[in-house]
Amino acid sequence: MFSSPPPPPTFLFGAKDRSTARSRSPRSLRPNQSSKRTPLKPLHWVKVSRATQGSLWAETQKSDEASRTPEIDISELESLFSVAMPNMEEKRARQRPSVAAKQEKVLLIDLQRSKNCEIMLRNIKMPLPDLMNSVLALDDSIVDGDQVDYLIKFCPTKEEMELLKGFTGNKENLGKCEQVADLKNSLNTINSVAEEVRNSLKLKRVMQTILSLGNALNQGTARGSAVGFRLDSLLKLIDIRARNNRMTLMHYLCKVLSDKLPEVLDFNKDLTYLEPASKIQLKELAEEMQAITKGLEKVEQELTTSEKDGPGSEIFYKKLKEFLADAQAEGRSLAFLYSTAGKSADSLAHYFGEDPVRCPFEQVVSTLLSFVKTFERAHAENLRQMELEKKRTQMEAEKEKVKAAAHKEDLLEP
Repeated sequence: MFSSPPPPPTFLFGAKDRSTARSRSPRSLRPNQSSKRTPLKPLHWVKVSRATQGSLWAETQKSDEASRTPEIDISELESLFSVAMPNMEEKRARQRPSVAAKQEKVLLIDLQRSKNCEIMLRNIKMPLPDLMNSVLALDDSIVDGDQVDYLIKFCPTKEEMELLKGFTGNKENLGKCEQVADLKNSLNTINSVAEEVRNSLKLKRVMQTILSLGNALNQGTARGSAVGFRLDSLLKLIDIRARNNRMTLMHYLCKVLSDKLPEVLDFNKDLTYLEPASKIQLKELAEEMQAITKGLEKVEQELTTSEKDGPGSEIFYKKLKEFLADAQAEGRSLAFLYSTAGKSADSLAHYFGEDPVRCPFEQVVSTLLSFVKTFERAHAENLRQMELEKKRTQMEAEKEKVKAAAHKEDLLEP
């Protein structure tokens, strides 16, 4: 039933683990295979029993996909995650999160102009998003004529707009003068992150390996024989600790991939839009879109009114009509992009077998980002541990050489 095992793993956490693993005959397990074995610590995931069409789990069930899933070494899994001999050591105290250093404001605009702009914005006494929405909606009940004059005075020049567009740092660190809302950029980011995630073969391999590991741990229980798992189960890998309390299931996942699928370890490079997408709130985008729609309606009303004002308003009417034509075209383009982004956001949840209502875009992206960062940290810790093991082995070998040389000298002495 079991295939020939791979060579014994070269990376284990400590001598005790190495001797334990060698004392057992190595066995490997495919997701659908079974064998009587030592009970293992369960992975408390929420399993998916039926894969929906178009989801990652539906693709995983294809025969050619199953063959690409790495085999799980059950002997090694038992030596590390068996519940037969529970570890009674106290859990390490959680490290207090380090307090991040206060970020300094980033100023791209001329210092004096930026300072004057900040003073003007403080005098208006309104959060920037609310101010933007009021201007877009032409709401004169909130922003009066004098304030509009000030806003026009500090309207960014072409050069300043180029500086703002070229800024790639954290927008939260920008001064108020430099903060700009970019609805179109946010919508494009949603489309891009959904495409990246769905097209990442490396991410798919990582998810398939997690599925195999979880089914191996949960074999013989109600949580076993899963065709998939809910996305938030990814965050539980760090909670399962090995018997020696030196590693977690996340570390072991990194080790398995390092041994058998090293080419997928950098799957995070496929997901360049994940972090920018994690800062997007769909509700805020909807409010911005609504403000733009209301603003266009206000302009249409103003155009109708100015048409009846007589000869004195002909120039204003002509200019406003031209502006409205351009604004409506841009509005239609933006509305289409908004609709496309909404579908992309839903498709991202569907890809993981989730309901967008139960698991909205923000939750999908934040969960994936947390998983990626935890994975990167665990892999880095594995590499450091391997380096320590290597140095320890070299030191022991040097000591043995010194002992052997000393022993040889003792034998040669008369």
